[in-house]
Amino acid sequence: MTSDEPPGCVTVSGMPGMASRRALLPRSTPAAAGVSSRAVAALLDRLDARSIECHSLMVVRRGHVLAEGWWAPYSAERPHLLYSLTKSFTSVAVGMAIADGLLSPDDRVVDVLPDHVPAGVSEQGRRITVHHLLSMTAGHGTDSLDEAWHLEPGDLVKGFLWVPFTDAEGTRHTYDNATTFVLARMVERVTGHGLPEFLDERLFTPMGVDHAEWDRVAGGAAFGFHGLHLTTEAVAAFGELLLRGGRWGERQLVPREWVELATRRHVDTLPPADGAGNPDFLCGYGYQFWMSRHGYHGNGSFGQQCVVVPSHDLVVAVTSGHPNEDSPAQVVHDAIRECLLPGVDLAGGAGDGGSPDDELLAERLRRLSFAPVAGSAEPGLPVTARLDASAEDSPLPDGTRVVVEPVDGGWLLRLGSGLDIEAGHGQWRESSPLGRPVVAAGAWQGSTFVAELYVITTPHRVRLVVDAEAQTAVATWSTVPLTGPGLELHLTSPLMTRPDVA
Repeated sequence: MTSDEPPGCVTVSGMPGMASRRALLPRSTPAAAGVSSRAVAALLDRLDARSIECHSLMVVRRGHVLAEGWWAPYSAERPHLLYSLTKSFTSVAVGMAIADGLLSPDDRVVDVLPDHVPAGVSEQGRRITVHHLLSMTAGHGTDSLDEAWHLEPGDLVKGFLWVPFTDAEGTRHTYDNATTFVLARMVERVTGHGLPEFLDERLFTPMGVDHAEWDRVAGGAAFGFHGLHLTTEAVAAFGELLLRGGRWGERQLVPREWVELATRRHVDTLPPADGAGNPDFLCGYGYQFWMSRHGYHGNGSFGQQCVVVPSHDLVVAVTSGHPNEDSPAQVVHDAIRECLLPGVDLAGGAGDGGSPDDELLAERLRRLSFAPVAGSAEPGLPVTARLDASAEDSPLPDGTRVVVEPVDGGWLLRLGSGLDIEAGHGQWRESSPLGRPVVAAGAWQGSTFVAELYVITTPHRVRLVVDAEAQTAVATWSTVPLTGPGLELHLTSPLMTRPDVA
């Protein structure tokens, strides 16, 4: 059935991966939304064929969710780290501050944040404006984040202004994380509110989003360029808000003029020196949004995406844990373009009935899952080992004492003195030893115990392998978090770290 209730007023039950709860968007069937369910299935097939590790997928057309799925143990109610997709939300905060008359695209950093200006700042540093930050055209030749941090560990804004400029401002796009950090601090200065609090009041609460979480730098400020955790539906609803020109229900939350300005091309994006590059990242850059061949998108590392296709009244939200070197974002864009878009307007249209293909798709989406570790529950005896952390980026320190202790239906994994993690056998088991949840499953494979530990609000998981005979253990990340490999850091709430995201 298609629901025409306004956003935020829909109770959802029985949808793939979803418990009964208040939803941000109404639901439909693919046929009723004018989309072939076979096209959605073809998109899933493409992602499978390319071995993309998806955690969730949501497709929205004409304001209605027509397909949604979560690969267990990921689930609908769980926020997911968005990495640099966070930047697009910071852009919206900037637009709201500009609409309030508190900021303008021509305002200079040195005027808004005079206490963060280094002595002897260059003339170009004095000229950097909100526009340059939003379009990432400040003039740095490479991402300035790491150098800025090393120059000024306690003041990233000051460090950003210290980093030498290699190009004239406004002339060349360079993906530069520090620009968004500076924007976040400017919004906070002119509004008098922290970035999370400002977006909660002006965006998330009016939309009905009550689960926005933020990672922060060691000093307590939200990164701005990274660190926002949202559910897949909240990401899809954000895309729908943009598609509607900033309007949500009866309220204009974001000025239409800002949405149009932020989501149009302001500067060319250049291919890497080797001439390669992904087509949907070479269409230009807006104000913290990427232009694409079929619209625009917000993008985060390891495949976090909000893709907006205005020509087809379509939004696709994806969370993922796939390595960046395999270009998961471009695989998704290609699948949207080649599999999904050809199926738009091939189905029933305005009717509210389903089809056999719709039912097959819904069943497939309900069954999405990562398989728990295969193997036996035996032997039922505790095993103690020492961790070998000789491999780079180990989640645990070398020599960490690892205990695998059998409990009913699984194991208690004791990692050092401070991490006790529950793992199920043939099922997922959740625990929160330091405040943030981890979902784990394990099994014995001969004399070797293997467990997968999903840091479930992030794209990352740890594989723990314990050799009972040698009494040694090894832990490895599926993808190493950009804020450092220490597992304890990523299970601590709130996560606070240096801003070293690449």
